[in-house]
Amino acid sequence: MAWHFSGKQDVYLEIAEKLAEYIRLGIYRDGDRLPSVRQAASEMGVNPNTVARAYACLEERGMIQALPKKGAFVTYGGAQAPDARQETEECRKALLALKEHGVSYEELVALAKEVYLHD
Repeated sequence: MAWHFSGKQDVYLEIAEKLAEYIRLGIYRDGDRLPSVRQAASEMGVNPNTVARAYACLEERGMIQALPKKGAFVTYGGAQAPDARQETEECRKALLALKEHGVSYEELVALAKEVYLHD
């Protein structure tokens, strides 16, 4: 993965956000071991302390757990990260509202195809 930093925020926050996105998308899954701090720093072209701060940020959010001498592991309950679970629940509520207003399954599938295939 190529790492490019915008400079709009601290680099460690950009790293934390990108890794959180990878976790939400399932690129990194529950139980997966993240690259070591030194390995990640080398790949990203940053100081190891920067990666350590990013990992600490993710640990504070409950997305990873750092185990001394073992590494950092993705630890979020269930199949999705907390933010994704909330978004999924909001989508579920929206789908129920559409169903109550008479939108058919076929209409919903057509709308989903339009959004995913043409956006």
